[in-house]
Amino acid sequence: MTHAPSASFWRGRRVLLTGHTGFKGSWLALWLHRLGATVTGVSLPPLSAPNLFSESNVGSFCESHFCDIRDAGALAALIRAARPEIVLHLAAQPLVRASYREPRETFATNVMGTVNVLDALLGLDSIRAVVMVTTDKVYRSQEPPRPYREDDALGGHDPYSASKAACEMAIASYRDAFLSAQGVAIASARAGNVIGGGDWSEDRLVPDAIRAWEAGEPLIVRRPQAVRPWQHVLEPLYGYLRLAQELWQQPALAGAYNFGPAAGDAVAVRDVVELARRAYGESGVRYDEGSEGPHESAWLGLEATKARDLLDVAPVWVLEDAVRRTIAWYRARREGADIRQLCLADISDFEMAAVTRSHVLERTMTGA
Repeated sequence: MTHAPSASFWRGRRVLLTGHTGFKGSWLALWLHRLGATVTGVSLPPLSAPNLFSESNVGSFCESHFCDIRDAGALAALIRAARPEIVLHLAAQPLVRASYREPRETFATNVMGTVNVLDALLGLDSIRAVVMVTTDKVYRSQEPPRPYREDDALGGHDPYSASKAACEMAIASYRDAFLSAQGVAIASARAGNVIGGGDWSEDRLVPDAIRAWEAGEPLIVRRPQAVRPWQHVLEPLYGYLRLAQELWQQPALAGAYNFGPAAGDAVAVRDVVELARRAYGESGVRYDEGSEGPHESAWLGLEATKARDLLDVAPVWVLEDAVRRTIAWYRARREGADIRQLCLADISDFEMAAVTRSHVLERTMTGA
């Protein structure tokens, strides 16, 4: 069954959230606050202007610290002072193209930053569950392509993917060598491509579209045939929250989990653009069929059966709804909407849809 995150579980829970100033991190901070958690955020200052962290005033309801996770000493001091019961680690250098420009910084942030978080948890008696977010791009390419499963070989052509695959090995090592014996359940979360309001990152499809269309210019699309497991940003965040809850209650569930749409629902960039174009209205697009630029996989899909079977996590919104809601978010912002309330309304709608889907599935399975 599909369930909304439990407010009774999260209320008053001490949560350390790294990357709380980023796109996904800001959404997750808002959701945790709505659930009543006590959140300590650790991250670099926001990297874009505008940014969701500032526009939704995340810093007003959580204890917010600007700290580079590569600084092991400063990070450890913050974590030990916060005495978290749950850690959600999202801080990262998250962009493939940026990793080609700055490979050393990407490995330093993604690998050693993750190790620094893990190392700070050693001997910390408050911690019980940890969710470390990596990516769907941790898998070694295979031919012919098929949806990746959690037990497939890890690898990575570009520095971003390779650094995240290395993170997976570090996470597994700390779990097996130290944290399991300490009574800490730790899992890695591998999510597909996300869309949603409040993303202003470079080289991301919907932000690039919004920037172009609001400026009255056509969106230039590279590699329109590339296939990815697209989903609304709330889908994987919902998975992270459910995973943390289940780890708390069932530590034996520690391990790696994919979060994404059904394996057959991965679609091409062109399909997402056309959905966004119809939702936005008057909007130009120029498709570039060339292959210039650094290497990127042409096809990527995830098999998320494990999350469905063990965590009761399944997609809530179909892609068309995800795109429509994303475009509506940006339109409402342009018209002066309160950003925090805009996000909370989407979260509320998502929770209600999750509960509704759970009831429908239950009636279907019982034949009611």
